[in-house]
Amino acid sequence: MIVGATALGAFLGRRVRHLAETLAEPFGVLQGALLGLVALVLAFGMSLALSRYDDRRATVVEEANTIGTTWLRAQTLPEPERSRSLSLLIDYTESAIRLADNIPGSDEEEAASADEEELQRGLWALAGQALDDAPQDSAPRLYVETLNEMIDAQAVRVAALNNRVPDAVLLLEVLGAALALGLLAAYLAIVGRGILAVSLASVLVAFLLLVTFDLDRPTRGMIQVPHTALRNQLASMELPPAAQGPRQ
Repeated sequence: MIVGATALGAFLGRRVRHLAETLAEPFGVLQGALLGLVALVLAFGMSLALSRYDDRRATVVEEANTIGTTWLRAQTLPEPERSRSLSLLIDYTESAIRLADNIPGSDEEEAASADEEELQRGLWALAGQALDDAPQDSAPRLYVETLNEMIDAQAVRVAALNNRVPDAVLLLEVLGAALALGLLAAYLAIVGRGILAVSLASVLVAFLLLVTFDLDRPTRGMIQVPHTALRNQLASMELPPAAQGPRQ
C-alpha cells in the first residue's frame, strides 16, 4: 500500500507538472503537516507495541518463577499429595509452554489454557487436602500461598498475550503513512525533483510498520516472545526433587 501510494503520487505529480506554480506551495504545506502528524502516529504505535512486548516477556519470567517456587514447596508436602502435586506441576509447565507456542485467540491456545485451568483445579484440590490433613503445619500453608500466586500469574500471562494494539491505531498508521508519502511524492514530482529520497522513505516507513505489526504478534513473525524461562524450569523439574516430604 505504501509503495503503491508513493508511485501513484509520483505519477499524478508528473501529470500536473505544468501547474507547478499553482500547486507547489499548497502541496508543500499539506505534505509537510501530514508528515509530522504521521511521524507522531508511527511513534505512538511503536511505543504501544513495544510496551506490550515487554509486558509479555515479563509475564513469562514471572510465571516461570512462580512455578519454580511452587515446585520447591510442593516437595515439602506429605504423601500422597506430594507425588501427585509434583506430577501435575510437570504437566502444568508443559501446558504453559504449549500456550506460548500457539497463536493468541486460536483454538489451540484456548485448549492449552483450558488444560492449564483443569490442572489448576487438580492442584488446588490436592493443596486443600494437604491443608485439611495437617492444618497446623506451615508447609501446606506456604504451598497454598505460592500456588495461588502461580494461578494468578497464568491469568496475567494469558491477558498479556491477548492484549493487542487496537486495530484502529494500526489502520491509521498504514493509511496515514500511505497518504503522506503519496503527497510527498506528488510534491517532488511537481517541483521536478528526484523521487529517490521518497522511495527510500517509503521503504523505511514500511519497515517500521512491519516491526510494529510483528511486535504485536507474540507467537508469529521474526520477533517472538521467548519462553526460555519456562523451558529451563521444565528442565530443572526433570531432576530428582531436592527435598523429601515429612515422614509419616
